[in-house]
Amino acid sequence: MPAEFPVPLRYGIIGVGMMGLEHLRNLHALPEVVVTAVADPHPRSRERAASESQRIGAPLPLIFESTADLLSSGLCDVLVVATPNMTHAAVLDEILDTEIPVLVEKPLCTTVDDCAKVVARAEHRSGLVWVGLEYRYMPPVAALIDAVASGAVGQVRMVAVREHRFPFLSKVDDWNRFNHNTGGTLVEKCCHFFDLMTLLAGGLPVRVLASGAQDVNHLDERYRGEVPDIIDNALVVVEYDNGVRASLDLCMFAEGSVNQEELSVVGDEGKVEAFLPSGLVRTGRRSSGGTGVVETVVTDRRVAHEGYHHGSSYLEHLALLQAVRAGGPAAVTARDGLLSVALGVAAQRSIAEQRSVDVAEVLRG
Repeated sequence: MPAEFPVPLRYGIIGVGMMGLEHLRNLHALPEVVVTAVADPHPRSRERAASESQRIGAPLPLIFESTADLLSSGLCDVLVVATPNMTHAAVLDEILDTEIPVLVEKPLCTTVDDCAKVVARAEHRSGLVWVGLEYRYMPPVAALIDAVASGAVGQVRMVAVREHRFPFLSKVDDWNRFNHNTGGTLVEKCCHFFDLMTLLAGGLPVRVLASGAQDVNHLDERYRGEVPDIIDNALVVVEYDNGVRASLDLCMFAEGSVNQEELSVVGDEGKVEAFLPSGLVRTGRRSSGGTGVVETVVTDRRVAHEGYHHGSSYLEHLALLQAVRAGGPAAVTARDGLLSVALGVAAQRSIAEQRSVDVAEVLRG
């Protein structure tokens, strides 16, 4: 039987920097939901959470300095973790002592070891653990996923992702400028894309080959005397056990682009593509050639708050809410989070050591 939850459902947000406030706005737009508590050790972040609640007309949540204080308050039925990457393992260690359902922002953790510990604990608790890999919920990407699942391209043979975008934004204490905090760009940013690749490939990843560097961004920046070491461009190839090959083309100094992300899946019968932010989805069959390509701009009428990610965070929360109410499993599991991080770690290692890396090697720790 599903657990009984009150109406409205009470949410707590741990970490109210940029993404924590984005979650606050999305949750305020959801029906029968209220954010009752937030926690953050940084005074300025706590102040912003209070002012943002007032700005959007949401009830003022009770504000705590620590995760422990929020958990002991008894005010929350569901939790959202949006703290810096390197803190996820410690924050989850506290949360997983409870049975409260939790959505944790990507990446699940910054190391495979820490991800594996979360997976082991998540599988032995009643409250779900959902990883915030929200790219799955962007309407054009969701349409591409559905098209592939319905057989529109036949047997999948190749998956390609291109992200050409702006540099990393500033975060609290500039934590996202360093690999030891983020896990590296290919973990921090690209776990989204590795998750999509694995979902679309329909197999298990076995090998990763990558080339990348820090060539343009952050080179003249200094933080406490240290120079940022996060890469800003890379090419990555992933091979799967079913013969599918996937590629990532990442450039973070490409503001002069019409679309930030371009995804394509090619099978033995056809091809489907999705473009963001234009929302265009393009589908074609080999038998029809280029003249038979169908183009559609895809939106989702359910989106009540578009936010930073084309409505995907709202749709993700809608799916999470339904799963919590129904007592269902997480749609994006801790194991999904682990595998997406493992591919990022393998790609970072491939660049550092100038070799291909077996995924099994990374999963062994």
